[in-house]
Amino acid sequence: MTFEPLFHASPAIQIHALAAILAFLLGGLVLFRRKGDRLHRIGGRAWVALMLVVAVSSFFIHTIRIWGPWSPIHIVSVVTLYSLAQGVWLARRRLITAHQRTMQSTYVGALIVAGTFTFLPGRIMYEVFFEGSSPMTGIAVLATILAGGGAIAWRGMGGRAPRSNDKAATPDQA
Repeated sequence: MTFEPLFHASPAIQIHALAAILAFLLGGLVLFRRKGDRLHRIGGRAWVALMLVVAVSSFFIHTIRIWGPWSPIHIVSVVTLYSLAQGVWLARRRLITAHQRTMQSTYVGALIVAGTFTFLPGRIMYEVFFEGSSPMTGIAVLATILAGGGAIAWRGMGGRAPRSNDKAATPDQA
């Protein structure tokens, strides 16, 4: 694993990668912990800001060109911007279940699914994790990150068996 490819990348790619990593980590925390309190709202606002940086910065990255300077990942960026606006709008309207689904889907789609494609051969994150002095270290770190992200997303979406002492969730707790 080596960070050299990121150090030599354009500022747009560096900003994009840093914001995506921070959004991945913070989003996992926001999904994992209790919802609706002050810390959730602060974390959610910071996550939305990071995701805005991720989506907007992608429009300055043109390493894959399918339609002129654009690629399918730019469609994901447009959808992400729409989803973020929709998720904030839903939260402000107190439509909590729809807000949760929108934000969880954005986390999974924009960070986990789209982020996985950054690990394809020829991409910078592939070089970071799989080239360099010890590719096995990169494989181990990536496997841990993806497993942790998947577990956080699963847990955040309610993917756990209910315990006998769990109370039924009210709309305020959802």
